[in-house]
Amino acid sequence: MWGTIARIVLKFRWILLVLLVLATALMAYHASKVQLSYEFTRAIPTDNPKYQEYQEFRKLFGEDGNLMVIGIQTKDLFQDKFYNDYAALVKNIRQVKAVEDVLSIPGAANLLRDSASEKLNAGAVFPDRVLSQHELDSCSAIFLSLPFYQGLLYNPATSTWMMAIRINKDVLNSKARNEVVADIVAAGEAFGKKYGVEMHYSGLPLIRTNMATKVASEMQWFLLGSIVLSAIILLLFFRSISAMTLSLAVVIIGVVWSLGTLEWFGYKISLLTALISPLIVVIGIPNCIYFLNKYHTAYNDADPSLGAKERKFAALHMMIERMGVVTLFCNIAAAIGFAVFGLTKSEILKEFGIVAGINIMALFFISIILIPAVLSFLPSPKPRHTKYLDNKWLLNVLDKLEVWSLHYQKQIYIVTGIVLIVAVAGIFKLRTEGFIVDDLPKTDKIYTDLKFFEHHFKGVMPLEIVVDTKKKNGLRINPLSHFEKIDSLSQFIASQSEMARPLSIVEGLKFARQAYYNGDSASYGLPNSFDIAFLAEYLGSKGNDTSGKQNNFTRIVRSFMDSTRQRARISVNMADVGTKRLPEIIDSLNQRSKQIFDTAKYNIQFTGTSVTFLEGSAFIINGLKESILWAFGLIALCMLYLFRSFRILICSLVPNVIPLIITAGVMGWAGVAIKPSTVLVFSVALGIAIDITIRFLVNYKQETELSKKAPREIVIDTIHKTGISIIYTSLVLIAGFIIFCVSDFGGTKALGWLTSLTLVLATLTNLIFLPALLLTLVKKKK
Repeated sequence: MWGTIARIVLKFRWILLVLLVLATALMAYHASKVQLSYEFTRAIPTDNPKYQEYQEFRKLFGEDGNLMVIGIQTKDLFQDKFYNDYAALVKNIRQVKAVEDVLSIPGAANLLRDSASEKLNAGAVFPDRVLSQHELDSCSAIFLSLPFYQGLLYNPATSTWMMAIRINKDVLNSKARNEVVADIVAAGEAFGKKYGVEMHYSGLPLIRTNMATKVASEMQWFLLGSIVLSAIILLLFFRSISAMTLSLAVVIIGVVWSLGTLEWFGYKISLLTALISPLIVVIGIPNCIYFLNKYHTAYNDADPSLGAKERKFAALHMMIERMGVVTLFCNIAAAIGFAVFGLTKSEILKEFGIVAGINIMALFFISIILIPAVLSFLPSPKPRHTKYLDNKWLLNVLDKLEVWSLHYQKQIYIVTGIVLIVAVAGIFKLRTEGFIVDDLPKTDKIYTDLKFFEHHFKGVMPLEIVVDTKKKNGLRINPLSHFEKIDSLSQFIASQSEMARPLSIVEGLKFARQAYYNGDSASYGLPNSFDIAFLAEYLGSKGNDTSGKQNNFTRIVRSFMDSTRQRARISVNMADVGTKRLPEIIDSLNQRSKQIFDTAKYNIQFTGTSVTFLEGSAFIINGLKESILWAFGLIALCMLYLFRSFRILICSLVPNVIPLIITAGVMGWAGVAIKPSTVLVFSVALGIAIDITIRFLVNYKQETELSKKAPREIVIDTIHKTGISIIYTSLVLIAGFIIFCVSDFGGTKALGWLTSLTLVLATLTNLIFLPALLLTLVKKKK
């Protein structure tokens, strides 16, 4: 079969080349239109209850993840020059396109009692003009007497001040948000530079924008770095510019196809899909090395009596015939390692798996068309091009590996067993924990600014609690029992060290009570039954005044109740506590809410970005674990089909399980947590490492079918015939993944060094443990 394929490829190479060029041109057109993802990609499926609860919350109350915050620490805020420029900064930010509102100290409102009209009117604490120091002293005294803003806009203990900026949600999901965030930061930096004050920025809009920008930048550098590094290694190996150029052409075409596939499928470049292009380079180069290695070996072994052209075409025919099946199954195994992510319901994993799987298979077709066709037009290889086949250092290494495999099998098994025991002990130390920004270095300004807000304001990550009374108009001013319960839960939340004081309709009622008692801060508290008798006229229990218009108080608190007054919202800002601590916090809040609210009359839901992040992380980790099992099972079926032997199947799987176990153990001992970015290592490494095993065992099988030698001699021949190319390709793979270690993202960095470690271990197990295992399990054919 493969002999026929070899003849077809060589005979119709011009037609195949033209078709490849046309397909690449089409993919290049689509690749030119690929866009960055500015959306917070769904990690959980749309039918997940937590996702549905979050979407329902957004319909009722709007977005919770569209607030950007700016913080400063100074004792000079209420100095006239400083304050007036700060107020000007707020105005400048309001004028930035897509900024819908700014909650700030210059824009703070105060509720005032109007005895004549029996209403509570909202008035500005600070007049909207340039203020003198005398005016500021008076206004700031009023502002500081309003407990409503304490902990929300300022921290009096540390003289820290904050403004919150709400950005249009549609702009946040588009490329325009880069400009919006940049304009806000530029305005803040200009103010900070003028007064020598450090400006701190945080909030999900800023975090997501910067993450997307870093992804785009890193993708370009990693792609360039992997190509340059591969070019250097190939030039050192083959001492041939044409071989290097041909190999780079294969992977560059593969990269173009991968980007074109992204756009064709309607996907965008995200944190995960950005890895596909560098991975294509890393995975594609071994294809080229194995093809070229076989071509050079076959050329040297060809009948010397043949002419140079005949020897070249005989070598090309042998290359396709012997390496076609090997490369096909290697790419199938690698594609399976990635494509199984497409079986999950997580959109971010599905996109990554589908595109990576398709394009790894496409690499096979690109390689088997382009490499033989181009080589057929190039001159025959010169002695310096094949000199690497006689590398004395590598031959000595292979001789030692041969000796170990043949004469020290027991020692190999004992050492492997000891290492596995230590690794298993490390696996028990593994922990599962992830943070929203834990992939960023601790020195990154995004990270340090987030910690600034956690220190002074207990964080900016949103958590939303919905109190459902299960009936329309359930949230009436009289009786106050509903609000007393909400206040009780709010006080419990405020007592948590990782959570800020909650904001809810209860805080509005407290604000109203203070206003009723002429702004006395001691009166800031939940109205009692006595107060309600007097406040009812001011609050407007139906939310409208006599003219049918909403009163000022209703406008303030309307965002904390739905239009039917059935559900109330409690908004909390909290620290980025991680996926381990967050469930504990939510569980304690849930237990407390059950003590306060009768579950027969109330339904309490915990939602918001923090909850969906937790659910998404757990979903991705579980999906990755399942995908590893799927990949292992599907690869096992491929091995069974390829070798038709259960013994060879065992030999193919065991050397690849050992590196994964050791890597997991190293993670445990090194304190690397299991999270979406690190659990990805196992599927990636399995799909790539099995490549080495397939090439070794296929060569062993082919030699067994063509030779009458004993298994011992065939194993020796296989070590020497495949060892050089295995070591070369392993070096390329390891170097390709090492590039990821310079990433600013912890997950990408972990993918780099953990995958490199796994590949080093896989190379050792396949060149030492696998031959020993073969001699133990496989008997000579009769």
